[in-house]
Amino acid sequence: MVLGGQQALAQSTLFNIPSTDAVGKGKGYFEFDFFAQMPTTSGAPRLYTYAPRVVVGAGAGVEIGTNMVVYDSSSTQSYIQPNIKWRFAANDDTGIAASVGTMLISPLNNRKTTDTFGMVYGNFSKKVKSSDYGPRFTLGGYGLVDTDGLTKNEVGAIVGFEQPIHSKVTLLADWFSGENFFGYFTPGVSFTLPRSSLLNIGYSMGNDSFDKPKNNNRSLFIYWGITFP
Repeated sequence: MVLGGQQALAQSTLFNIPSTDAVGKGKGYFEFDFFAQMPTTSGAPRLYTYAPRVVVGAGAGVEIGTNMVVYDSSSTQSYIQPNIKWRFAANDDTGIAASVGTMLISPLNNRKTTDTFGMVYGNFSKKVKSSDYGPRFTLGGYGLVDTDGLTKNEVGAIVGFEQPIHSKVTLLADWFSGENFFGYFTPGVSFTLPRSSLLNIGYSMGNDSFDKPKNNNRSLFIYWGITFP
């Protein structure tokens, strides 16, 4: 969640996938994500998702954060997601960076019927430096831990693409492969705003929604983030 104004913001994600950016030591990053299911299932209430997150830089390329995710429809399900990322390589001359990280996904309610599980990942990115508007590509992989076989795919790919078209506007898309908690494809646009903030607007499509016409696992995705102080 670019290159130019947004890279200086050290956004921790594109839309959904982790980026190879990391919040600098002594800095913080706050983000609020909002999803609205579109289209809805006929006769069913729309699903809304609210996801505030905060990340702090610990130094040496390490950032530590916590997400809160609330799914709200006919009932409500909430999760807390503590996470840590280490950006262990970054070379401005070659435009290459790499990171590894992990996240715990634990329910805050309905704990007897909703499992806690984890995610680990590794990724690298390449910024094409032929011009100020060169694209950046991100590739990697992830694995889910302790899902007790309840998800269809426990390993998958991470893919991201960012293409600046203006000093303050970037086209971007990201993808978690697999049909599971993370498996979405999200294209959209990102705007750099004043005061070290940004606004991303996209459309998030569940991987399972492409082969099941009546599966409306798709949502408008809006997020605002700010780096501080």
